[in-house]
Amino acid sequence: MALRVNIVSLGCSKNLVDSERLAAMLSENGYKVMFDSDGMTFDVVIINTCGFIGDAKQESIDSVLQYADLRSKNRIKLLVVFGCLVQRYKEELEKEIKEVDAFFGVDSLEQMASYLRLSLEGDDCTKRLLSTPEHYAYLKISEGCDRHCSFCAIPNIRGRHRSVPLEELVRQAEALAAMGVKELMVIAQDTSVYGIDLYGRNRLGDLLSLLAEIDGIQWIRLHYSYPNEFPRDVIELMKTREKICSYIDMPLQHINNRLLKSMNRRITSEQIESLIDDIRTQLPGVCLRTTLIVGYPSETEEEFEQLKSFVEKTRFDRLGVFAYSPEEGTPAYRLKDDVPQKEKQRRLDELVSLQEGISYELNRDKIGKTYKVIIDRREGDYWIGRTEYDSPEVDNEVLVPFTSKVGAGDFVNVEIMDAVEFDLYAKITE
Repeated sequence: MALRVNIVSLGCSKNLVDSERLAAMLSENGYKVMFDSDGMTFDVVIINTCGFIGDAKQESIDSVLQYADLRSKNRIKLLVVFGCLVQRYKEELEKEIKEVDAFFGVDSLEQMASYLRLSLEGDDCTKRLLSTPEHYAYLKISEGCDRHCSFCAIPNIRGRHRSVPLEELVRQAEALAAMGVKELMVIAQDTSVYGIDLYGRNRLGDLLSLLAEIDGIQWIRLHYSYPNEFPRDVIELMKTREKICSYIDMPLQHINNRLLKSMNRRITSEQIESLIDDIRTQLPGVCLRTTLIVGYPSETEEEFEQLKSFVEKTRFDRLGVFAYSPEEGTPAYRLKDDVPQKEKQRRLDELVSLQEGISYELNRDKIGKTYKVIIDRREGDYWIGRTEYDSPEVDNEVLVPFTSKVGAGDFVNVEIMDAVEFDLYAKITE
């Protein structure tokens, strides 16, 4: 009987791509691979950890301890842990959690393959065993980051920014399309500087154009674009290339100039607001998604109120909020973490509540309008889908009454009948 492997992938979608590549290696070597299985009927557990912020680190540690307990009871034969948390804390983890058979950091697929005695003959970057529904997948276009924002440990974990060559990404995307993928989520720690290290200039627009030529790919969605140096030719592409979703995920983190400088964001509030105005002028109806940090060291109540006013005025379509987490090895770690946790939570809750109201109003405005939707899955009496303005798991969903005429991965046109804060209710139109 083939050895059964459970791959637990934690953290971001960039980690997920690494887990899927490892899964393909295992599958080609005769292993039966599961992702995030709740059952206990497996021989090997491999955990891909996140080491980004406090909550994510704790989730990773809790997961490792859960499976370490099973390993100590011989309920599983082998426990391997890799990824960002290990990259940051390998020595401590090896010392404290003896039940783990092997620890590996980032960029360690070949080392793990050797440890697991996997044959790499014929291995290439196009081979993935998808953990997502078969109609969408993530395309990681670079590794690392050169930004060195004061609060962020990613450059310490993942290293310098390294773009994947254009031709290699096209081959990956073609392979995904051949597997039935219809929607690509283009991801990296910073997609806005793609290609500069390889080609001496930004090639993100060129990449998106090439991806749009691939048969079978119908939606291309751009994530994690830094506002400084955002390539304006991408806006033109979104206007003219139907496959490129009118969706920009641009983490801004704050709007106060003093804090932006302390965060080493290399952009001002005036430049941020000008960029947003420019994007919305050129792309009416564009979906803007951002993330913000509250409780950064020395953030005053007045500066938080400025951030609130910015959110209220800008009316982002999608918004995520994080409470500041001091991370070892980052410049901000040397600053006094002087905003109490209770105050951080209050500020986070206020922004979340404000965004809920904005999202509700924006969703109510969609009632009576027609949208193209991709169906992701069935839940009870509903098909759950998304518009081009929504990415999986993090954004709004569209609930459509179940009909056997529709299946997961289908595109359908729907009319919005009702709306709440983060969901739309619709019916299929002919």
